[in-house]
Amino acid sequence: MTTKTLDTSTSGISAVVGVGHTDWVEDYRRVRNGEKPYDSSGYAALAFKRALDDAGLKRDDIDGLIVGPTTAYERMGEILNIDPRWGGQADAVQAVFQAVMAIKAGMAEVVALVYGNDQRSAAVQYGGPQAMGGGSFLSYVYHSPWGLTSQGALYALMFQRYKELHGLTDRDLGQVAVSQRQWASLNPNAIMRNKPLSLDDYLAVKYIAEPLRMNDYCLINDGGVALIIMEAGRARKCHAAKAVTIHGLGRSDLNHNATGLGPRLVDFYLPAQRGAAEQAYAAAGVGPKDIDALLVYDSFSPHIFFALEGFGYCEQGGAARFIAENGIGVGGKLPVNTHGGHLSESYMQGWSHQIEAVRQVRGGLGDRQVADCRHVQYVSDVAGKAMSIIYGR
Repeated sequence: MTTKTLDTSTSGISAVVGVGHTDWVEDYRRVRNGEKPYDSSGYAALAFKRALDDAGLKRDDIDGLIVGPTTAYERMGEILNIDPRWGGQADAVQAVFQAVMAIKAGMAEVVALVYGNDQRSAAVQYGGPQAMGGGSFLSYVYHSPWGLTSQGALYALMFQRYKELHGLTDRDLGQVAVSQRQWASLNPNAIMRNKPLSLDDYLAVKYIAEPLRMNDYCLINDGGVALIIMEAGRARKCHAAKAVTIHGLGRSDLNHNATGLGPRLVDFYLPAQRGAAEQAYAAAGVGPKDIDALLVYDSFSPHIFFALEGFGYCEQGGAARFIAENGIGVGGKLPVNTHGGHLSESYMQGWSHQIEAVRQVRGGLGDRQVADCRHVQYVSDVAGKAMSIIYGR
């Protein structure tokens, strides 16, 4: 058996110099009142303008464009009036990967990552017979005759098995939602900032898909996010005060028997997470003990348990004990989703997590600022794609 040498050549060659987003709280209020402030492209354009302002750049400085999958690439480029020399379309984490690789290859120096979503006002369905995404992810619809008609139902089944294997209780699961609501209470951008949540409150709510309750589910809201990623040398020279370096990337997929739910129910995506972790930590030259804040893609609260184990923060089956003994909320030893995450801040499909990573490293977030924050790790395991980004000074 040969040993593969991990490629760390993408480490430290790119930095985030600008971030921007729409007013998720106001967007949410207006949409709930029956208004439609923007469509998905409009939200994205507004976020892009704010990211440019944050970076102190002009539109003509952009020579690369990556558009989120919720908008059409050509139309988005037309709206922004950008004719890049390199472009693409991807979800949040893959967009960062693509930008770094484009810069590494010399195809671009300043890449705009732009995302907009009008999912609430457009009444996008994430469950039921008309659920979006079924053509791409057969497991979302393949098991619907047996009642698994939503992503929530799939994660409920996944966590129910995990819960029984490791002897967890509903109170263990509830710690995630409660902790993230604590962080949201300190975040002016969080939709649920003024909605306190105790463990008793959490347990008093009925199941949606047992063992998941309403507060285990992500929000559904409209909004936009944008990031500007620049070649690191140029960023250090011209934008040193705001530049946040991308130190490590890692990815590993589990596709075998995906439609049959094997990676979810047998492995909990653990092998893929370990593979992504090995790559990201090697590239950045750090490990879990060096990470000051962990940001986890959290369409549902069980993601946190799987991430803690898969990315080396605790042993397999030990996430509940780790959370109880160390804490992941305000005042905890490992701050997790310090913005409130998808559960309590805003459901921007992983894009808002990238902004939080940048802001934590930059500092100045008041009561929710992680002290001396040098390294922030982002992780996701959506549909068996385990991926990680390590941001830092």
